[in-house]
Amino acid sequence: MSNLPDTALQILQAALEAVKPDLLLQKKTQRHGNVLSIGEYSWDLDTYRHVYVIGAGKASAYMAKEMENILGDRLFYGQVIVKYGYSLPCRKVRITEAGHPVVDENGLEATNQILQFVQGAGSQDLVFCLLSGGGSALLEKLPAGISLTDLQETQRLLLRSGATIEEVNCVRKHLSLVKGGQLSRAIAPASCVNLVLSDVIDDPLESIASGPTVPDSSTFQMAWDIIEKYHLKDKLPPAIRSHLENGVSGIVSETLKPDHPIFHKVCSIIVGNNLEALLTAKAKARVLGFNTLILSSRIQGEAREVAKVISAVVKEIIYNNFPVAKPACLLLGGETTVTVRGKGKGGRNQELALAALQAMGETKADYVIMSCGTDGTDGPTDAAGGIVFPDIWITAQQKKLDIRLFLDHNDSYTFLEQIGGLIKTGPTGTNVMDLILALVQ
Repeated sequence: MSNLPDTALQILQAALEAVKPDLLLQKKTQRHGNVLSIGEYSWDLDTYRHVYVIGAGKASAYMAKEMENILGDRLFYGQVIVKYGYSLPCRKVRITEAGHPVVDENGLEATNQILQFVQGAGSQDLVFCLLSGGGSALLEKLPAGISLTDLQETQRLLLRSGATIEEVNCVRKHLSLVKGGQLSRAIAPASCVNLVLSDVIDDPLESIASGPTVPDSSTFQMAWDIIEKYHLKDKLPPAIRSHLENGVSGIVSETLKPDHPIFHKVCSIIVGNNLEALLTAKAKARVLGFNTLILSSRIQGEAREVAKVISAVVKEIIYNNFPVAKPACLLLGGETTVTVRGKGKGGRNQELALAALQAMGETKADYVIMSCGTDGTDGPTDAAGGIVFPDIWITAQQKKLDIRLFLDHNDSYTFLEQIGGLIKTGPTGTNVMDLILALVQ
């Protein structure tokens, strides 16, 4: 505990290792001969003509590589789509890189390729669909009349609006021909098994990667309400606005609902989530000598407002030894949002860390507050998040850096870069939302 920032990074690394999708699949999968079991489900692979692997998301390459090992020679073919820089060499599964968080041509082309080969699957075939965070941007087929440019502009508007990931995905599903259960049409009549690494609070299957192979309870009306809530109606490209209005009026068909018979041959398994990372972080912190408390795995809201609450709890620990006694480790998980008003560079985790530094001010105690995206990417930057502690505050004062000014411009990256407060992990191969960690000596 002599160096709290290094200790915080050790705890983070332990948590990230625990939710690597290949390790999660190894722990939760058993194969005896040609009988494969995952959780409560089992399949006799001998009863299927062909076994396929498809998928999308930042973690899907690691999942695909492990499924190759598990399925062995029973795997016929596969293809998954990952964010640029997140691929792995595989033997039978084709890995395609594409744009994230905004869809690009590579994503559209790779989705078409997946659709073409799963449409050839028959009733005696089995399709494993590997889904993780990022899949919403990576897996896409556009409705007629909507251009790639239209969708890209709409996605940027949503991502800057402060909307939650569930709200963003609700709109995305109603601007797509594969989201909201619609990929199931291409897979049918084959059986489909969804293996899902959750990056959404409470693990709702219809929100993770926008639920391409599960029922969707959202509607065009709900999507339109979100557009109005964030005052985006007059900013939308005309084709997008027209499509949503036609959906509300019933001219465009809805996404697939829970009573659709196509889902009789679909099952879903959550292979990992944020709580698993937090539990490992808790165990590591205890080994390192900290009294540890997991406050929640469901944190959401504006990053800078969440930062104020976390800073208040850290001060409570410092001054009153409550709600956990020193030396203390406080752990939280979830996914905050940022309403972008400035033109700076950053992400929700960096903004949270900077706002926490502002709230802690000149607090004279040995503490660390860190916020990190488990996928290794925070916003459109090369950082995973930010870390702050008293020496960071002192350096900022010496350099005459005005925290308020940087927050006003949503420029947390530039601030943290100047004072050594960025966390850079590179692609982690996993994605289970964010981890927030506070240590008090």
